[in-house]
Amino acid sequence: MIAQDLIDQPRPAPPPEPTGRTAATWHSQIPDDKEMLRAAVELTRDLAAARAGIYWPDMLASAALGYAALAGAILLASPLAALACAILAALALYRALLFIHELTHIHKDALPGFRFAWNLLVGIPLLIPSFMYEGVHTQHHARTRYGTVEDPEYMPLALMKPWSLPVFALTAILLPPALLVRSALLVPLGVVIPPLRKLVWERASALSINPQYRRRPPEGAFARMVFWQELGCSAWAIAVLAASFAYGWRPLAIALCVVSLTAFLNQVRTLVAHLWENDGEAMTVTAQYLDSVNVPPPALLSPLWAPVGLRYHALHHLLPSMPYHALAECHRRLSAHLGADTTYARANYKGLLPLVSRLVRSTMRAG
Repeated sequence: MIAQDLIDQPRPAPPPEPTGRTAATWHSQIPDDKEMLRAAVELTRDLAAARAGIYWPDMLASAALGYAALAGAILLASPLAALACAILAALALYRALLFIHELTHIHKDALPGFRFAWNLLVGIPLLIPSFMYEGVHTQHHARTRYGTVEDPEYMPLALMKPWSLPVFALTAILLPPALLVRSALLVPLGVVIPPLRKLVWERASALSINPQYRRRPPEGAFARMVFWQELGCSAWAIAVLAASFAYGWRPLAIALCVVSLTAFLNQVRTLVAHLWENDGEAMTVTAQYLDSVNVPPPALLSPLWAPVGLRYHALHHLLPSMPYHALAECHRRLSAHLGADTTYARANYKGLLPLVSRLVRSTMRAG
């Protein structure tokens, strides 16, 4: 765990709230809060085991509900009922998809068969197999990479122009059709056109937001896993297009709209997962924590837009290997132990709208 080896010094006073352009540099000046890091390790050791009795029913029920609701959106004659089913499908499939985040952190032997089942039921049908996140997301958690140009999941959004925020959120709508083209056309063509294969792997095979990120070629057992997942996605995408050509495009169009809504929800969550106030300097673990966001209770809607434990995103950066079902109890213990007027409490926010408002204000100052 990130906090394990940083527990030797007293806690510093909380840093001042950043203002203006100082927001670009304040993170690198924050010393590590050793008391918080020590508590994160010592108070949560007994919660670190991934529980199959929670993971399997949650993932399977989310996927089943999502596909059933998607069928309703396609088959129901009532526009209102179809719309309600489409929204339910987007939310349920969103939850099912976000188990890809857990797959990047849990030990490969912790939940036998879970990775295979998730890819078969969720990753391949939605054309987002687990290899798109595995080996990528862990770089975001590297202590020397977070918030730098080498972080695949970081952009200094708070320091960019205000128009960048809606562009960032709305481009996610194009992800599902882009994934369909990738798997049905570009990946098969890459088999016979090596430069295209290299380009697709480097630029279109990772769930990253950093436009400068280039993915390295897969190796060993991971490369074999990539091969089978790519084969499954390409076969599925070609079959879907063939069936749509033969029997009509309406089901595919509705499914793409539903998954686009799912992608948009995830992009909005990403927009407020961090404060995005670092300008590329390496950051301490405490600085990374304060640049990240918790939206704990009593926020009522956060389990919908930040499911599978992601409402505790800052805490996740302290304890990246902690299973999602344990984060609420970790938060309760740390809050009770450390108290309200501490570094730990500074990463807690009331909800989605205050976070979006803060980010908008930051871009307006930067602009």
